[in-house]
Amino acid sequence: MFDAILQTVPLIGLGLEAFIVLVIAALAGGAFGAAIGALPAFIFTGFLVFLGEGLAILRRAVGGAVPGVEPGEFAAGVTGTIGFGPITGPHIAFAGGVAASAYAGMKYPEMEPDDWDYHFGKNILYAFGTKPDILAVGAVFGVVGMLIARVAIGLGAAVPTDGIALSVVATAFLARVAFGYPVVGKPGGSGFLDMSPFEREEMRTATDGGETATDGGVAQERLATEPWLPHQYKWSGVTAIGVVGGILAGFIWLRTGSVFMGYAISAMSLLFLQLGVEKIPVTHHITLMGSVGAVLAMPMFGSEVVAILAAAAFGAFSGLMGELTQRIFYSHSGTHVDPPAMAIAITMVIVGILYLFNVLPNGGYLGF
Repeated sequence: MFDAILQTVPLIGLGLEAFIVLVIAALAGGAFGAAIGALPAFIFTGFLVFLGEGLAILRRAVGGAVPGVEPGEFAAGVTGTIGFGPITGPHIAFAGGVAASAYAGMKYPEMEPDDWDYHFGKNILYAFGTKPDILAVGAVFGVVGMLIARVAIGLGAAVPTDGIALSVVATAFLARVAFGYPVVGKPGGSGFLDMSPFEREEMRTATDGGETATDGGVAQERLATEPWLPHQYKWSGVTAIGVVGGILAGFIWLRTGSVFMGYAISAMSLLFLQLGVEKIPVTHHITLMGSVGAVLAMPMFGSEVVAILAAAAFGAFSGLMGELTQRIFYSHSGTHVDPPAMAIAITMVIVGILYLFNVLPNGGYLGF
C-alpha cells in the first residue's frame, strides 16, 4: 500500500524502503551540515563534485562515450549520489547548516564569535559541533530540503528550474519563519537596494516590535544593512567577476563536456574564504550559469567563440541576479538566504521556460 502511495508522489519512483533510507540519510546529512557549518559543508560539495566530474571525464577519455544523463536525473555517479546527494547536497547539508545558524542566532546569541560583525544567524562559517538540539534542527531541515528538491525535480517541466537551488532558497525562508525572523526585513537606508548604510557603518538597535523580530527575538545592536559579501557587492565588480567566471566555465565545458566542473572549482575555492583569506570572490552561481550559456549557444551557432561570449553573458547575468537578490532578501533580515541559489533558480527558470517554448535548443542541465 505505502509503495503504491509513494509511487504516485513525484519522488522519481521511490519505493517505501528506498524512501526510508533516503530520509534517514538526509537526516544525517542535515545534521552533518549543522555540525561542521553550512559553508564547510558546501566546500565538501565542491570537492566531491570535482571528483565525480573528474572521474566522468576520465572515463569518457579512456573508455569511450558514456551514455548521457537520463531525463529526471540531476547528475550521475559520484556527482549525483554523493556531491548532490544526501551526504553533501546543498539542499540537505548546506540547508541544514543555514537553518542551524538561524536557530542558534535566536536560541544561543551568546555563542557569537567576537570577530563576527553581522547577526549571528547569518554566520554560515560556524561549526556547531555536537549540540543535540542544533543537530536536530539541521536534520529536520535536511529532510525538508531533500523532499522539496525531489518533488521539484520529479515534477519536471511543471517546475522548470534547478530543484536543488530552489530547495536551498525555500528552506532558508522556512527557517526565517520558523525561528521568528522577518521574511525580508526592514531596509536601513532609502530602500532595499541601498547599501550606503553599510558604507557609513550605520547601526540599528533592536529594542521593540519589528526590530526585535529582525534579530530572531533577541535584542542586539547590529549593522543597519548587512551585504552578503562586503568585498563583492558593487555592481561593476560583480559584473566583472561574472564575465571572468563565465568565460572560464564556458572554456571548461568546451574542453571537457562537464557542466559542473567550473561550479566545483568555484565551490572548492571557498575553502580560502572559510580560512579567512580576504576578498575571495564567490562564483559558483557564475560558473554554473556560464557553462549553461555555452551549452545553449554551441548548438545554436556552432562557434566556440560565440559559446565563450554566451558563457560570459550568462556568468555576468547570474552574478548580477545574485547581487540583486542579496540586496532584497539577505541584507535586511537576520539569517542567511543564499544569493547564489536564488541566482541559479532565477536564471534556470528563464532557461527552462524558453526551452519549453522552443526558443532554446535545450534546457541546459535540466532533465526534462
